[in-house]
Amino acid sequence: MPRKEDDVPATLRAVAVLEALAAANAPRSLAQLSTEARLPKPTLYRMLGMLAGAGLVAREPGTRRWAPGPRLAALARNTMLNGGLARAARRAILARLVDAIGETCNFTTLDGAEVLYLERVEAAWPLRMSLAAGSRVPVHCTASGKLLLAMLPKESRTRLLAHLSLSRHTAATITDRPALEAELARIRAQGYATDNEEYLAGLVCIAVPVAASSRRAVAALAVQAPVSRMPLARALEHLPLL
Repeated sequence: MPRKEDDVPATLRAVAVLEALAAANAPRSLAQLSTEARLPKPTLYRMLGMLAGAGLVAREPGTRRWAPGPRLAALARNTMLNGGLARAARRAILARLVDAIGETCNFTTLDGAEVLYLERVEAAWPLRMSLAAGSRVPVHCTASGKLLLAMLPKESRTRLLAHLSLSRHTAATITDRPALEAELARIRAQGYATDNEEYLAGLVCIAVPVAASSRRAVAALAVQAPVSRMPLARALEHLPLL
């Protein structure tokens, strides 16, 4: 028998609202959240006011729709960066890849309009680029960034692209939006992304998606190296292993 609302502690009802917003691919209306969190609208309205005051949810500007707030986003980031068992598992997988490939491997996700490094295992070479967990890089000129951008739901991708600054980092950086959208379409078709000296001259990278149980790409797994040591064609040979 379904439990009545009054049988569920208020804290768990609030968690259900946060879970619904975190799982949504776009801001949610009160009616949508009422259905997804299984809460009556009056109760939900009061709860959203409380959560908004704490920075856990926020209303989308100019609309009546709700989205995760900055405090909830920070909680998610810190959980991904510092979660003990999950982090140990990620590092073990990356370490095995580094042993097999001989180059630095990393695990990243999107954080707003940037790529956030969740984990990284360096190869034992004197020539390498150091980016610790917690570092951020642009989305439009990195393999992981372009991959995660390409795999977003169309509405989310369009919204992010509309406010994205396509700044130039090297002569190979894509700075034209139609050209970037064509690149993202190619990435969706082939299932992986490359960075051919687009972020840093002399550095190449390939990335593949990491999917959640919903089959939505939530992170990227990538290998990167100086082009003098691993040209892009050789990097692509590691796609099956990734």
